[in-house]
Amino acid sequence: MTANAIAVDVGGTEMKAALVAVGERSAEPLRWLRRPTPRGADGSATAERVVAAVAELVAELRVDASVDAVGVVVPGAVDEERGVGVYSANLGWRDAPLRDLLAEHIDLPVSLGHDVRAGGLAEARLGAARGMRDVVVLPIGTGIAAALLFDGRVHSGGGFAGEIGHVDIGHDELCGCGRTGCVEALASSAAVARRYLARTGTARTSAEVASAVRAGDPDAQAVWGEAVDALAKGLLVLVTVAAPECIVLGGGFAQAGDLLTGPLRERLDGMLAAYHRRPHLELAELGDTAGCLGAALLATEGLRAK
Repeated sequence: MTANAIAVDVGGTEMKAALVAVGERSAEPLRWLRRPTPRGADGSATAERVVAAVAELVAELRVDASVDAVGVVVPGAVDEERGVGVYSANLGWRDAPLRDLLAEHIDLPVSLGHDVRAGGLAEARLGAARGMRDVVVLPIGTGIAAALLFDGRVHSGGGFAGEIGHVDIGHDELCGCGRTGCVEALASSAAVARRYLARTGTARTSAEVASAVRAGDPDAQAVWGEAVDALAKGLLVLVTVAAPECIVLGGGFAQAGDLLTGPLRERLDGMLAAYHRRPHLELAELGDTAGCLGAALLATEGLRAK
């Protein structure tokens, strides 16, 4: 049976919304729209923008079509059970009752989820890890956080699971969280750009640093090697504790492709013992559509559960 869901992925600067036809093993976007994301301490401005996007997509439906549910995913710490955006530094809210704010104006079942976990669900069901049950999906951008799926189900840990970027791997670099030693302080896209600038005095994005690595720039190679080593140490913790079949790498950093996966696979393999489960290492397939597709999956799962 196919269900139609409106899915909204609320980003730090932009909100993506889509009408998605969700089948047993598929999710097909039928219509997209993008809008700026507003800020606000109580989440009401964001909720209003989501409601407007939902109304716009509903208004464009064919006469014989309908929407069955709405799924919304947001960044930061999210309590899915209570439907609360606990905290978002980028969007400025704390303890925002987002699901209730949305339900006041949307006469459909509404699911609220976390953007990284929803994207992980989409990659596991529809993307690079489809067919696998124990999966880690790791977007690497300004920060690093993982979506954990155990036996095909997302594990949220009350909204706090997956913060692999803040595992202490024993270095002296200061992280944005205020501590030293974090994986994120060496291995995120932002960290690679920042550390290359500190080393050379030349400002480059992480993608430009990757190009410099390929061109043989020794400073770029040093920064890149340290980032790969830090990431491998973080993944070793995940492999030891969660034993995933597959680790999917996404985000801007993963666009480096084999420049990342090749040395990372080699470094991680050298750290693993005989008793470790050796995971497949894959690149994400769904790009920036993963959050919306995951939101659609969450919405229709909630519908089937009723």
